[in-house]
Amino acid sequence: MRGSLVQPHRPGLGHPGAERSGYPNPVVLDWGPGLINAVGLSNPGVEVMVEEIRAAREKLAPLRVPVIASIFADTIYDFGTMARFISEAEPDLIEVNISCPNLDDRYQQMFAADSYVAAQVTRQVKRNTDVPVLVKLSPNVTDIVEIAQAVVEAGADGITAINSLGPGLILNVETCRPVLAHGTGGVSGPAIHPIAVRCVRDICRAVDVPVVAVGGVTTGRDVVEMILVGATAVGIGSAVHYRGIEVFREVCGELRDYMERHGYRGLEEFRGRALPSSG
Repeated sequence: MRGSLVQPHRPGLGHPGAERSGYPNPVVLDWGPGLINAVGLSNPGVEVMVEEIRAAREKLAPLRVPVIASIFADTIYDFGTMARFISEAEPDLIEVNISCPNLDDRYQQMFAADSYVAAQVTRQVKRNTDVPVLVKLSPNVTDIVEIAQAVVEAGADGITAINSLGPGLILNVETCRPVLAHGTGGVSGPAIHPIAVRCVRDICRAVDVPVVAVGGVTTGRDVVEMILVGATAVGIGSAVHYRGIEVFREVCGELRDYMERHGYRGLEEFRGRALPSSG
């Protein structure tokens, strides 16, 4: 029921912005083609995060590096509360995570599963902040384009795509038990990259807002694919596990090599070249 997701607060979930311990270890597994995780959105609480974001902004300002705050909440109403709290830190962007696949019985379904609910979250966040808003979408839906169009119509300034797939399940075949303490978890890493590319392409064809492309980006070639299907920016996450912290410098070098081979002087010269021509 849609109405069940609009309640201002659910008993037993704690107060918005409170410290969250997440799930017990183990929370992440490298299963070969990718990672599976159920961290449980652990964090020290919004007050601590506001101070961390302020400190990051001060440190990164001379380098002109933007700071993106990612928020989540248990209800539509609480998303607005979180947006208001985190805006005190003055991040450059707020990413609204409506698409975590690590659900349990308390959460019923992710907010990104329904275009109406996703739009309601977006409106609530926009009412409570002047900071530009990215909405992070899930591939675990029938039509990601429908969700993207709904959040853009509701005021989203951009989209992040995609969150992890799943939940998936990896078993310890000796004990016949799940490896992760939570049991199931979101699947990320190289295994999901082709799905991410397709989702980003479909979204970029349908909406006219910036798209931050994420999902198994591990190499410069992966970045090129995302730019070719229209991405404005590309994010790296699980690749740090595979290639270490130097992955960012290395991927940028691989991207430059590609551009030099093809004679491109800027990203705009090949952004969206894999999209069907509108003419």
